[in-house]
Amino acid sequence: MIQDITPSVKFIGVDDLDLDLFESQYVVPEGMSYNSYLILDEKVAVLDTADGRKGAQWKANLAEGLGGRTPDYLIIHHMEPDHSALIAWMLEQYPSLTLVATAAALKMLPQFFEGIALEGRTLAVKEGDTLSLGTHTLRFSLAPMVHWPEVMVSYDAADKLLFSADAFGRFGAMAKIAFWVSDDDDWACEARRYYFNICGKYGVQVQNLLKKIAGYDIAMICPLHGPILNENLGYHLGLYQTWSSYGVETEGVFVAYASIHGGTAAAAERFADMLREKGCPKVAIADITRDDLAECVEDAFRYGKMVLAASSYDAGVFTPMHDFLYRLQAKGYQKRTVGLIENGSWAPSAGRVMKEMLGAMKEITIVEPLVTIRSRMHAEDLPKLEALAAAILA
Repeated sequence: MIQDITPSVKFIGVDDLDLDLFESQYVVPEGMSYNSYLILDEKVAVLDTADGRKGAQWKANLAEGLGGRTPDYLIIHHMEPDHSALIAWMLEQYPSLTLVATAAALKMLPQFFEGIALEGRTLAVKEGDTLSLGTHTLRFSLAPMVHWPEVMVSYDAADKLLFSADAFGRFGAMAKIAFWVSDDDDWACEARRYYFNICGKYGVQVQNLLKKIAGYDIAMICPLHGPILNENLGYHLGLYQTWSSYGVETEGVFVAYASIHGGTAAAAERFADMLREKGCPKVAIADITRDDLAECVEDAFRYGKMVLAASSYDAGVFTPMHDFLYRLQAKGYQKRTVGLIENGSWAPSAGRVMKEMLGAMKEITIVEPLVTIRSRMHAEDLPKLEALAAAILA
């Protein structure tokens, strides 16, 4: 699709409605967008390409956007293949084209495009470097590990646009969601899932980027995935501040359970009811054996408190809970309060393993009591669950 961002800046990105798993792991029922932009000035700049899956459509969008003009520069914000697959084609198609990227990105190019000829066709930019296109001047800021080491963002002072690479991205194809953010809550839902699963480990690096862009007068944020942010930017920047500092976005408790035959599930559901009865402002509950783990990771970070309920399995913990805790550790889960419920018919072991895995994470407070049930929840277990509910809410 072609869309005017401003009179001289166009969106030339493409949708992927056929994709089942983004990065081969995240479900995308609304598809995915691969955003690309075009600045038409005295010099012409293309900002990123797209995924090879949609290369033909992107090339058609580029040709339509150019309207017969020849691009002078290809700005490479991020080398991940969903944004860079057409770089070699661009070099071949436009012999006078110059690639503009960080030194780290230029070093990566031969890894993706064997035999690519780059001599005399690249411009390595550093922190604060600028590139004049005429009326528009792009100022570059390095954003390493947001979420690859070669990433940069660019700011156009003429139209007050921030081209933010993967930052401020969202799951979903433009054909399925609004081109401009029209519903902040809807944006936040999928942007949160995207952030914590894609960038969650790199909160310090995201904080560094937020500090760099704090002095910019930004009218719109143009990410590489999802809609353009052109209103209520304080809200979106504020969420990124909370997320990247591992702050609590929503007061409440997230209850995540992994149950084999239903006994642990029943205990988790009863425990969630106890939290509600005690006035917990928000209780979210998930069956991690069946629910989307990426959404479970999202909720673990969203709330300041979490309770895990899991069956014991092979002298350890039921594997879906192990997988969930592994993901949390990989994404930098920290600064949270956690309660534990274990189930075991003869040798309960889930609590021990959950404690060990949580112990490898930063600033995790595990509240007592650790509640142990045997096969099924019984009347004598209810006081222990009540005590845990009171402790987690204290």
